[in-house]
Amino acid sequence: MAADAPAPAATSWHAQSLWQAVGNVCIFAIIGVFVAIVGFKLFDKCTPGHLGREIVEQRNVAAAIIGAAVIIGVCIIVAAAIMG
Repeated sequence: MAADAPAPAATSWHAQSLWQAVGNVCIFAIIGVFVAIVGFKLFDKCTPGHLGREIVEQRNVAAAIIGAAVIIGVCIIVAAAIMG
């Protein structure tokens, strides 16, 4: 191989146009919401009782704060994974 031969271009998932960027945002948003819901449901299964029912029917503010903290925590992890 010649020394002056150009190196092959590295492939990247970064968008090359506005529409690709919008598509990536939509895909990441859908995946992020799905993972946040799965994380909440998994946390709900690991704890005693039914967290969703406790929040809606009993109007338990403490349970709602715990649920929000779980969702925010999962979203932080998803955002860090997306950022690379």
